[in-house]
Amino acid sequence: MQTIRNEFLTVQISEHGAELQSIRDKNTNTEYLWQGDPAIWGRRAPVLFPIVGALHNGEYSYAGKTYQMGRHGFARDRDFAVVQQSADEVIFELNDDAESRKIYPFAFNLRIRYALLGNLLKVRYYVTNPSKTEPLWFSVGGHPAFNTGLGQTSGTAQDYLRFSPKKSRVTIPLGEGGGADLQERTLAPTDVDLAITDKLFAHDALIYELAGENTVSLRQENSDHRVELTVKDAPYIGIWSQYPKTGPFVALEPWWGIADPVGHDGQLTHKLGMHQLAPEEQFTAKYRIGIF
Repeated sequence: MQTIRNEFLTVQISEHGAELQSIRDKNTNTEYLWQGDPAIWGRRAPVLFPIVGALHNGEYSYAGKTYQMGRHGFARDRDFAVVQQSADEVIFELNDDAESRKIYPFAFNLRIRYALLGNLLKVRYYVTNPSKTEPLWFSVGGHPAFNTGLGQTSGTAQDYLRFSPKKSRVTIPLGEGGGADLQERTLAPTDVDLAITDKLFAHDALIYELAGENTVSLRQENSDHRVELTVKDAPYIGIWSQYPKTGPFVALEPWWGIADPVGHDGQLTHKLGMHQLAPEEQFTAKYRIGIF
């Protein structure tokens, strides 16, 4: 377990999956990150790589061969190495190996940087293609889940989501098997606050198309405490909580990729949201979590 801290926050990250384990306010001792109750949902903030979402029939084809891979890829279940650390920053690294090549036939280097700046936790992904001859096809994303009830008020105070800028956004529903149903894309009223209820996630994650800088904040009535997730260059954000088992958390997920569309042909190079990285090139993506 690695710990970074400053005068505002103490953050813990596990080498397993380079997964956030705790985001705690040092002044109030409030824990903002969901603590992974295995009876509901045992993860906390998995890293999504080298795919985001589900594959059609759980498999894909590349260069004439077919491979199986689970939802959101395998990085979340692998141990990362710590390659750099200071009091308020840590960088984790994962490379391809013989086991990864069995399900993902690419050379890769994935680094994840967590750094504190005031009341912000800044997260950056670096994906490098170490091959001198072959392209790298991948998607990447975050899946941090945050506790609801942050205001610590009793009674019936409502948790809700607020989007900024206040405007409508296109939403993409998930169809049978977790595929993105592009034919049913609609305009969602994200110009108003969205109340969080158990049934909000009855049809899996809410997925919104993004452009420019966007902030989604998790709030509670009558409280100034909140979490804000801000991303500038992600094409999608997923918002999710467990259903029909329910728990007091909501995941805010910046995605540089998305699940296979319904009826996808299974070719990795045709997969929506995949990035093709040329030999020896690097891709970067970032988001930040604000604690208030």
